[in-house]
Amino acid sequence: MTKTIAVSNTPFIKEDVVSEQLSAIDHELVPIETGDTDGIVEADPNAVILDVNTGVTAELVAQLDNLEIVARAGTGFDNVDVEACQDAGIPVVNVPGYSTNEVSTHAFSLLLACRRTLVEYDRDVKAEEWNWMPNRTFPRFYGSTLGIVSFGTIARRIAELTAGFDLDLVVYDPYVDQEVADEYDAEIVEFDELLERSDAVTIHAPLTDETHHMFDAEAFETMADHAIVVNVGRGGIIDEDALYDALVEREIFGAGLDVMEEEPPFGSKLLERDDVVLTPHAAWYSADSHQDLNETVSNDVLRALQGEDPENTVEPKGW
Repeated sequence: MTKTIAVSNTPFIKEDVVSEQLSAIDHELVPIETGDTDGIVEADPNAVILDVNTGVTAELVAQLDNLEIVARAGTGFDNVDVEACQDAGIPVVNVPGYSTNEVSTHAFSLLLACRRTLVEYDRDVKAEEWNWMPNRTFPRFYGSTLGIVSFGTIARRIAELTAGFDLDLVVYDPYVDQEVADEYDAEIVEFDELLERSDAVTIHAPLTDETHHMFDAEAFETMADHAIVVNVGRGGIIDEDALYDALVEREIFGAGLDVMEEEPPFGSKLLERDDVVLTPHAAWYSADSHQDLNETVSNDVLRALQGEDPENTVEPKGW
C-alpha cells in the first residue's frame, strides 16, 4: 500500500532527501504550499512534514482519516496542537539538536555585532566615512552581565561559548532550577531582575501565551540604556512597536533579530534602524544542519509508517 506524505513546499524541506530516506516503503510525496491546510485535507495523507508556517489544529486533525504522524521539520512545534494529535493517537515529532551549534553561534554573532556596532561601522566605511568614534558610546563586552531567557540546550551552549569573556550569567526560566544553572556558573533570577541587571539579553524561548510580548514597553524601560536584546526564539516574544519606540527614545542600545512577528518583515519600521541587525530566520542554517534536519525528520516518519515508535516524540509543555 502506497503511503502518502504531505510535505511543505519550501526549500527548508529537501524532497530528494526525504524520498531517499523513505525508500524502504512505497510512498508518494505531495507538495503542499506553506500554510495551505486545505491542500493537506485534499491529500488526506498518512504523514505530514511541516515547516513553521503551516499549522496543525484540532479541526485539521479531525478531517484527516489516515494520518499516522505529524512531523515538524525543525525544533519549535508551537504551530501544532500536540494535545489534539495525542487525543487522536497521532504522534508529533520534531528535530531537537540538529542546529544547536548553528543557532548558538548565530546568537553570539548577533550579540557581538550589536555590542561592537559592526554593521554601522561597515556601512560607514563603504560610504567612504572613516570614523572610529561612534555616534553612541558603548561599554566593554568583557566582564559584563548577560541575561538569558529560557535555558534550554541552545542557551546552555551560549553559556559555554561565552565562557572566555568572564561574563556574569543570569537566567530567567521557570522550568529550570538553580542546580542546573550551577553547572554553567549561572544564576536563576526573576524576569524583572534579569532586565535590571543585564547589559545584554538573549532570547531562546518558544512562543506561548506566557511568552507572547513579554518584551513590552515596560520591559524595555526597565533595561539599561546601553543594553542590547538578541532574539533567536520566536518573533512574537517581542512587541516590535515597543522595541521601535525604545530604540527611538534611546531606552536601549540596539537589537539583533533573527525572528520577527511577520516574516518576511517587509514594511516593518525596524528595517529603518541602523541600531537593529536583522537576519532572515537563518540562525539554524548550515549545509550540515540542513541535511541532518531532513534525514532525522524523515527517519522518524519512516518509523511511524512502519509501525515503530518514533525517536523524537514531543509532549505538550511550558517553555
